[in-house]
Amino acid sequence: MGLFDASLRLKGFDINKAKNLLSEIHKKTEAEFEVFVKNRKQNIITHHLKQNKFYKSIGGNINLEDWNSVPVITKKDLQQPFHLLLSEPFNKKDVYINKTSGSSGDPFVFAKDKFCHALTWAIIINRFSWYGIDFNTSKQARFYGIPLDKKGYYKERLKDVFANRYRFSIFDLTDSAFEKYLAKFKTTKFEYINGYTSAIVQFAKYLKGENIVLKQVCPSLKVCMTTSEMLFESDKAIMEKQFGIPVVNEYGASELDLIAFENPKGGWQINSETLFVEILDSTNNPVPNGQEGRVVITSLYNKAFPFIRYDIGDIGALSVKSTLQNPFLEKLIGRTNDIAVLPSGKKAAGLTFYYITKSIIEEDGNVKEFIIEQLQLDYFKISYVSRQELTEAEKEVISNAMITYLEPNIIIAFERFEVLKRSTSGKLKQFVSHLKFQ
Repeated sequence: MGLFDASLRLKGFDINKAKNLLSEIHKKTEAEFEVFVKNRKQNIITHHLKQNKFYKSIGGNINLEDWNSVPVITKKDLQQPFHLLLSEPFNKKDVYINKTSGSSGDPFVFAKDKFCHALTWAIIINRFSWYGIDFNTSKQARFYGIPLDKKGYYKERLKDVFANRYRFSIFDLTDSAFEKYLAKFKTTKFEYINGYTSAIVQFAKYLKGENIVLKQVCPSLKVCMTTSEMLFESDKAIMEKQFGIPVVNEYGASELDLIAFENPKGGWQINSETLFVEILDSTNNPVPNGQEGRVVITSLYNKAFPFIRYDIGDIGALSVKSTLQNPFLEKLIGRTNDIAVLPSGKKAAGLTFYYITKSIIEEDGNVKEFIIEQLQLDYFKISYVSRQELTEAEKEVISNAMITYLEPNIIIAFERFEVLKRSTSGKLKQFVSHLKFQ
């Protein structure tokens, strides 16, 4: 057994059992898989109705033969004292406990039973293996945040040793830091890059400025997996060119699992083995494949916490080619709280602004990164990092584009920074609305 698998076993996560179950699921025919999903959905509901006080209180009208009778729950529903949400017979000592990032504005503490968490790792290991990555032997270049206090810092560094990875802190994205990162790539046989999209994009742009292809200085590199933040096609193109390897898009949630992962054919394949993913309208009814709606997910194996028809807070759409056994995510539009309300009452996804400005603002490579905030109904602020300040003419072009694509009577202000403020985890939130009525 490799070091990574052994570290999971030491923590009580039976990775061998999880891998074996996953293998059995993969062997099922389409008809067998349909029965499997139906049984798992009924089993997990029955378990929490018997063992969970919170779920008993909301599940009184559930008809196990009618899935639409199962209530949809939100993050706010789960912002309760932890002991009220933990199902029997579990206690804090025999579950995996973590907390959501808070990027949705509704953070909470959650739990997974240990086998459920082992299954999470089995799914991740399986997906990464599509690209020749073995967690026990493949060295990871990790672009993540890291605690700055001494205890937290060294704890993460120790975890990195067992996970066979080297962590590049994303709190310093200066050229001098990237120069040191490049030196590490030259002397280390990294097989893959994994981490927050925005930081990896900045590293790729640094390489572009230096006219360096990373695989030429680190020939062992195979693939790059981005996570936690939106991956734009233009950024993906830059990364693939400057890294010289495929860039893979990942969509997950710490409280659930890996939700979708780009397969080698380019399809954003949904995890149907441990999750049941639905796209629902505003009245909690399923929408046809290809149509946008709220992403609602059921964890089929978590006996410690009732993530059943859980509205994760994202807007997305399934591919029309999706089947129950092989569903694909066609697009992920963004979080439901990333919606801008305009003076006319019109609503627009926050990423609308980002798409409009991104195509203009980064054309000459002057602007390294930027975020957009809605401070008032008609007032938006673009904060950016650049080599040179935007000219008044450039600002006018961007403002006019936003007005053209959205509506008149909005004000756009600009402010230049040396570095953009990230969350404590290191994530860069690309659009933020400060309006209270959303």
